[in-house]
Amino acid sequence: MTILTKQARDLWKTDVLVVGSGSAGATAAITAAREGASVALVERYGFMGGTSTMVLDTFYGFYTPGDPPRKVVGGIPDLVVDALMERKVALIRPNTYGAGNGVTYDPEVLKIVWEQLAHEAGVKLLYHTLVVDVIKEADKITGVLAINKREALKIEADVIIDASGDADVAAHAGVPFESAEDGPVQSLTTTFRMLNVDTDVARAVKKDKLHALMAEATASGKYDLPRKEGSVHITPFEGVMATNMTRVAEIDPTDPVQLTSAEIEGRRQAEVYAAFLKDFVPGYEKSVLADLSTQIGVRESRRIFGEYRLTKKDVLAARSFEDAIAQCGAPIEDHHSGGDTIWEYLPEGETYGIPYRCLKPQRVEGLLVVGRCLSADHDAHASVRSMGQCMAMGQAAGASAALSVKSGVTPRNLSVTELRNRLMKLGAVVD
Repeated sequence: MTILTKQARDLWKTDVLVVGSGSAGATAAITAAREGASVALVERYGFMGGTSTMVLDTFYGFYTPGDPPRKVVGGIPDLVVDALMERKVALIRPNTYGAGNGVTYDPEVLKIVWEQLAHEAGVKLLYHTLVVDVIKEADKITGVLAINKREALKIEADVIIDASGDADVAAHAGVPFESAEDGPVQSLTTTFRMLNVDTDVARAVKKDKLHALMAEATASGKYDLPRKEGSVHITPFEGVMATNMTRVAEIDPTDPVQLTSAEIEGRRQAEVYAAFLKDFVPGYEKSVLADLSTQIGVRESRRIFGEYRLTKKDVLAARSFEDAIAQCGAPIEDHHSGGDTIWEYLPEGETYGIPYRCLKPQRVEGLLVVGRCLSADHDAHASVRSMGQCMAMGQAAGASAALSVKSGVTPRNLSVTELRNRLMKLGAVVD
């Protein structure tokens, strides 16, 4: 990257740089800016939100499963939900598989909400730009190199938050990680919505009936349905149902050739699943396929090694941690390569802590990693990757970055007590 480094134009010097504006990165940037830091955010698409606006329409993880549900995500994420509720484009929806109530919303309006919150906080946004390398001084990351249609850019920062989803910044910086090359990663899903649905009739078709109809359609030999279960759910709009059905397995999402094949296969499957709904499921007789996800949904790619690695044992034992910066009650939800999904649940109503150490990568200073690429094993990751927890991690990273800049220390050396106290004042649930 020597030539690119020489050609790169200095763009910004900022306190905090966030790479990626998914639910984790968007929350991180908004939090850090509201906490007084100068913040820049680089995003490869032309809008904020990542999976929350281009793949899914539900925030899971805000509530624990069970009765009564307990809210375990708060603070800055509440501003997002409140803004959606005020616009009457969101609702609280019970989860089909007992994963806790979800906040279902209109992803198009969420794009606007994310941007308005970022603008109000003073975040500098840069769209259509891809980070391709990092700048380091010894073991400290001091900036990134990025490219767009026009030129190469250099952006410097005191603290960098990797919210790329694939741990791109961490990988460029030499942080150790696991990926599809080390073992199976979860399958990918292209989501879509169905319009002109008789929603009253469709809602009466419960999970077991839907899955029985899938088996019947598969047995006919006319429908290739790799995933023999899945869900279709209500949205804030009459006549519109959203799906989570397709399954593209054994893909390395960091390989562009494989990812291209996955995109094509995901859309092919979406058309087949839409035909199945129309032909077999009551309420869908006059429905039409619409709103394919902007890109295929990636559940798992790289997972970094941090100061601590969250494990399956931690999750199922509902373990507490002294450095917890968020809580999670979501079950392990493993979308493996088979036709079903493996679910493993925590004890009723309980949660586990997400350690701050899971956001602090090994070997590199000045960097925090948030979202689905945090330090966790494959099974723990299948629980902690819920968007509610990604938002909570982003809030913690944003607060940490702002406090670190203010205190003149790296995030690794920031007082955990100070961070937890600040998060609680923001409304976060840390214990």
